[in-house]
Parts: sequence; structure tokens; C-alpha cells
Amino acid sequence: MAKQIEIINGPNLNLTGRREQDIYGSTTFDQYLDKLRRRYPEVHIGFYQSNVEGELINRIQAVGFSADGIILNAGGYSHTSVAIHDALKAVTCPAVEVHISNIFAREDYRHHSLITPACRGIIAGFGLEGYALALEALLQD
Repeated sequence: MAKQIEIINGPNLNLTGRREQDIYGSTTFDQYLDKLRRRYPEVHIGFYQSNVEGELINRIQAVGFSADGIILNAGGYSHTSVAIHDALKAVTCPAVEVHISNIFAREDYRHHSLITPACRGIIAGFGLEGYALALEALLQD
């Protein structure tokens, strides 16, 4: 049976490939997602993006009891959202936190994530390839 992995992206990640290309690169997330799905045809990779915190929580709750794993890039909410942390703790599937940039090499306020303790692990600084690394980690189960 195919694994179901849900990628959930938070605020401003819909602009990947167009914003701050020196940090986030020039590949759009849609381009990368197509590549990732071709690379892992045996995995059903769902995708959701929202700039709204409550919508991210709704999505975590909607898939968190049926998916085999969540790959979450909560963007700026990683550093501020107790509510996303609580949503991750409430569901049964594991989550891996992903950041395209190395958040520890950036501004001080990015060095702490409130959602990390609710996740199996964190991958940061490997560009979009961090999503594939997170997928590999979730497939180990």
C-alpha cells in the first residue's frame, strides 16, 4: 500500500522561486513538487499551502490522523505559533519540520522554533532538497 505524505507550507512559501532568490533559489515550489512526485512515484504526496495560521492548523488536523506523515514548513509561524505546535501534538502521524534556508545562520529570532518539540526532527539549510530528506526520514517507518 502506498504511503501518504502531506506537505504543508506556510506563509510566503507560495512565492518560492520569486522572492529572495539568494536565500530561496529560483525554482518555484510547484516545479520542485512535480520533480519530487516523479522521483517518488510509489508515494502519494499531497500538498497544501496557506498564508493563514488557522488554515494550516485545519489542514494538520484534517490529515494528521490518516496520513503516514507530515512535512511542515511553517515559515515565520515556526517561531511564533504555539497553536501549530499544539495541533501537531494533537494528531497521531509524525511530522518533520523543514526550512529551505539555514535558520540558524540568519537573524537571531529565527534561531528558535516553537514547533520543533512537536516534530520528529528538523531539516534546515538544504534548499528545496530538504523536503526529499524529510520524505526519506518519514519513509523509514
